[in-house]
Amino acid sequence: MWMLDARLGQSIASLTGFQTPEPTKQALEDSLGRLGSLEVRLARGKKEIRKAQRLRFEVFYKEGGAIPDARTAFTRRDADRFDKYCDHLIVIDHGFKTRFGKTKSRIVGVYRLLRGDMAEKAGGFYSEAEYDLSPLLARHKGKRILELGRSCVRSSHRSKRTIEILWRGLLAYIRLHRIDVMIGCASFPGASPFAHAQALSYLAHYASAEGEWAVRARNDLYRPMAMAPKELIDADKARDALSPLIKGYLRLGARFGDGAVVDVDFNTTDVFVVMPVAEIGARYIDYFSGAGRRAA
Repeated sequence: MWMLDARLGQSIASLTGFQTPEPTKQALEDSLGRLGSLEVRLARGKKEIRKAQRLRFEVFYKEGGAIPDARTAFTRRDADRFDKYCDHLIVIDHGFKTRFGKTKSRIVGVYRLLRGDMAEKAGGFYSEAEYDLSPLLARHKGKRILELGRSCVRSSHRSKRTIEILWRGLLAYIRLHRIDVMIGCASFPGASPFAHAQALSYLAHYASAEGEWAVRARNDLYRPMAMAPKELIDADKARDALSPLIKGYLRLGARFGDGAVVDVDFNTTDVFVVMPVAEIGARYIDYFSGAGRRAA
């Protein structure tokens, strides 16, 4: 699931910028960019991955109300079998102020990235537990797919700056690996789709993934999204009911699969997102590329 900061919509809406050369593999292993005290790069080794998992635990379980199993509760880390197959994009604040007034470096944002080639080794994508991806994957055989997941930002750093540098690092990764399409699950808070009837109906009627990008929730998990007919939806109010995160993805050309899924363990209502890279507006690509230029 994707749980990014509530200001992401405003951040994406105001993008302007410039182009930069594609990053090299060495650049991904080093820094992908700096913005003040913030740095974005891939996690280096198990120690940093564990720190990213602890941040995920803080956001998903302590704040979001997810229900931990015994292992998760004991370790206080959000971890699963997919982590070892993923790259972990992290934002580090090198000027983080502790409650004792000391300054140290601390991970404040994360994104979990699962490429198609690694998903094959993992036995599939994480989102396949909720959505039937086999028709989509068959139609786009040979295309490079990236699943985004487990994204979150520390409560103290939910600002435009953190989101921008996280997404700039993501773009650098996408360009290096020549990703064709991004997929994943976006989440509404709570386990009741009816609480989001207007928003879900809007996505179903105005932003559904159709044709070559169509995806459907698994039959045993399927919850209808079009709970209100199109003619009865107040489009302006429905858009206002969407999270800023989903509004941001819509601006980037995202489309949404057929059917919502309730994730009881994470206390969320999930929708499937498909975002072909070719459909992302040029001005957004130019803007996010700015991180690579600054790093150079």
